This record gives sequence, structure tokens and C-alpha cells, in this order.
Amino acid sequence: MRSTLRKDLIELFSQAGREFISGQKISDALGCSRTAVWKHIEELRKEGYEVEAVRRKGYRLVKKPGKLSESEIRFGLKTEMMGQNLIYHDVISSTQKTAHELANDNAPEGTLVVADKQTAGRGRMSRVWHSQEGNGIWMSLILRPDIPLQKTPQLTLLAAVAVVQGIEESAGIQTDIKWPNDILINGKKTVGILTEMQAEEDRVRSIIIGIGINVNQQPDDFPDELKNIATSLSQAAGEKIDRAGVIQHILLCFEKRYRDYMTHGFTPIKLLWESYALGIGTNMRARTLNGTFYGKALGIDDEGVLLLETKEGMKKIYSADIELG
Repeated sequence: MRSTLRKDLIELFSQAGREFISGQKISDALGCSRTAVWKHIEELRKEGYEVEAVRRKGYRLVKKPGKLSESEIRFGLKTEMMGQNLIYHDVISSTQKTAHELANDNAPEGTLVVADKQTAGRGRMSRVWHSQEGNGIWMSLILRPDIPLQKTPQLTLLAAVAVVQGIEESAGIQTDIKWPNDILINGKKTVGILTEMQAEEDRVRSIIIGIGINVNQQPDDFPDELKNIATSLSQAAGEKIDRAGVIQHILLCFEKRYRDYMTHGFTPIKLLWESYALGIGTNMRARTLNGTFYGKALGIDDEGVLLLETKEGMKKIYSADIELG
């Protein structure tokens, strides 16, 4: 109940903008006493929110704390489903691991796990993902689509499109996609996406999409082995980026693209993905478990598989490390 009241209070302030809301209006909307309203506002103040109280006018939100928190993410979140069931941790071993556990416990579609720091973050092929506190976005989203097993890789491409669009809308930064789901700025990796599935026989139980974003890191924040190949949104923008705002925009873009996908299929996502993709029409090297292939990337097929034209003929690339040029 406490979490629901806090969520509703934040939504009221979000809708009011710079206007005052009377204590009675808040009390009626939340279904609690004026004393309870005051206590919830005091809790927001303890989190760093500056709430102005004026006699006979009520309350208004003057300033947000800028620190990533559940309240900060909820404030201004405009989705109907994505992120509405929000699980936030200051420190966690892995948002992906926690999301898997929640999915097994029947967490609803759209559940989002977010952490300020991960102690055991991981990327594709079990690689370590550096997830320091205060600088990045580390989150995992639970989906429950009614689709065939073979179509689940399409959601990885959908996630990449949503992230690119969300970053551009929130931070004004244009990014590129390197197949299938690395997001780059000027050739340097900024975002990693990890898609995992829970399934039974021929039925998808859930899809867990992990998203790691370098937001406010500076060059010295990266390990030596990553300094030349990784960057952050802040470095591209030349200023500090509001992490909660990036999360909100990505979730809204994801919700829109997901609805498009479930209504119209993969074609709209395919066209968008190709418009953001690097290397289409150029040569690239694909290192797969079955060997290394070199050829011209022709795009992706209707299943989301990379089409590579090699000297030996057309190759369908399902999973690979891609080297452009």
C-alpha cells in the first residue's frame, strides 16, 4: 500500500507540473488522511525532493534530487505497462538474474529491474559488464509475448531500436546499431543489450531483456582495456545526462515499438532497425561458433537474421561478433 500511495503521489506532482496541489486534493486522490499526505511528502524530502508548502495553496514540487531512485524513475514516466511494476536496488548482483527470478514468480509483463550498481553484471557470451555506481543505467525488462520460439531474436532488434530512439529523444544524441544490438557513438560502444528466454517445449514463458548504458562515465572511469573502445552519453553530449529521463524515454519508445510489433509484425521494426544500422551495404567480418565469414552485409531477413554475401554464397548469420570494414 505504501508503495502504491507513493507512486500515486509522484504521479499527481508530475501531472501538476509547477502548479500547487491542495492537501485536500492529494488526500482525496490517495484515499488517505492529510496527516498521511504530510508523512509521504516528508519521505520524498528525505530522498532529496524539494517540495514547497504554502498555506491555503498546498504543495508543489520545486526540484528533483537528480539521484537515481524508484521515485525519480516514476516521476514523469508516461508508459501504461513498461516499468509500471518497478523494482529498484541501489546495489544488486545482476538485474538480469533478479528479473529471471521474478519472471519465474509470475511477475507481470513490463516489470523492470533497475540498479545503480551491479556487482556481477554480464553481457553476451558471459562477458563481464562493468557496472559502477552513479554513472550508468543497468536494467532488465520482462516481456511475455505470445510468439513462436523462432521469432524471439526479433525482440533483440526491437530493443535496439527503442534504445536508439529513447536516447535521441531524451539526450539529443544520435547513435548507431552494430548488428545485432550493440549501440555505438562514433564507433565506440555505449550500450549493450542481452536477450534471454524462458520457455517450455514450444511456448515462450518470458523474454528477459537486459540493457546496460554508459551514461555519465568519463574516460578514466573505464578500465584500461576499454578506454579506446567504449564511451558514454555524457562524453558525446559534453554535459551530465539525467539517467531517470533516459530510462523513461526508452521505456516509452519500447512500449510503442512493442505494440507495433504485436499488432503489425516484424516489418516496421525491420525497416527502423536497418535505418539505424551500421555496415549495411559494406563489407564486414562475422566471427561465429562455426567459423569466420567475410562478405557484404545485405541487411536482415524477415526473421532478423543477418544476410552476408560471401564468395562462397549467401550466409545467414544468427549469432556472431561483427567487425566492420
